Amino acid sequence: MSGLPKPLIAVVVLALAGGAGWYLTRSEEQAQWLGYVEAETAYVAAPVSGRLAQRMVDRGASVAAGAVLFSLDPETTDADTARIEAQVSAAQAQQADLAQARQRAPELAAARAAEAAAQAQLTKAQADFNRIDALARRGFASRSQLDTARAARDSASASLAQTRAQVASGELTAGRQGQIAAAGAEVAANQAALRAQRQRRREIAPIAPEAGVVEQTFYNPGEWVPANAPVVSVLPDGRRKLRFYVPQDRIATLKPGMNVTFSCDGCGDPRQARISYISPRAEFTPPVIYSERARAKLVFLVEAALPAGDKPLPPGLPVEVKPQ
Repeated sequence: MSGLPKPLIAVVVLALAGGAGWYLTRSEEQAQWLGYVEAETAYVAAPVSGRLAQRMVDRGASVAAGAVLFSLDPETTDADTARIEAQVSAAQAQQADLAQARQRAPELAAARAAEAAAQAQLTKAQADFNRIDALARRGFASRSQLDTARAARDSASASLAQTRAQVASGELTAGRQGQIAAAGAEVAANQAALRAQRQRRREIAPIAPEAGVVEQTFYNPGEWVPANAPVVSVLPDGRRKLRFYVPQDRIATLKPGMNVTFSCDGCGDPRQARISYISPRAEFTPPVIYSERARAKLVFLVEAALPAGDKPLPPGLPVEVKPQ
């Protein structure tokens, strides 16, 4: 630029300096925050170990909520279920036996008939005693006759009391109250064990917690699966979110519940997401969104939940975010 007039050189220098200053100090309203799409993986496992009998899905398959993903061999579980069902039946039979009367119905009928005969005998003996007692008072019956009538009445009364006791004893249950209560507790315990076992039977064939895409499978049919080891991982459609980084001088303008607008390659028109989390700590710009302009800035991680859609965005997709 040696051939240019000095005033013109000064104007060019000032323009370049002004442009550089504008680029370095431009408003964050014009700059966009960089981030990417992330999904919360759901790892599906069975609570017991066993041989993998079936795996109904493969990597990349779309699954509906409630769809069975895989099943362990049910032979052992079904055998345990049958054993506990037999224990429940046995406990219920014992409880019913203890609650029944000690005597069978024909025996109780005979005892009640004897009670009726004894009652009739007592009625007759009482009437004879009353008649002889009246005669004895007028001197027409001897003392010995009165004593004999009294003895017959007392004997009939004792016989009636005995037959009544026999009927009451026959109506009692075969077990004492403590035994009956223990039998009831045994029935309840076995029924609870049966409910737990049936739940376990359902758990060896887990279902998809939500609609989504199978991200990975870890075991193939025929392989042994340890307890609580994931067999399938699912990326639920409704658990996609944005992770982006906001400079420290702008983080105070955001709060959970606010909407942000984002765009990405192939996304079409700008979309919206709702802020769900703001990190309480600052960090330097991570390498995943590293840029010359932002390399020395402190930023805060922000997460925004994406609304569920027919075509959820794939994890790892870069996005540009700005406030509304």
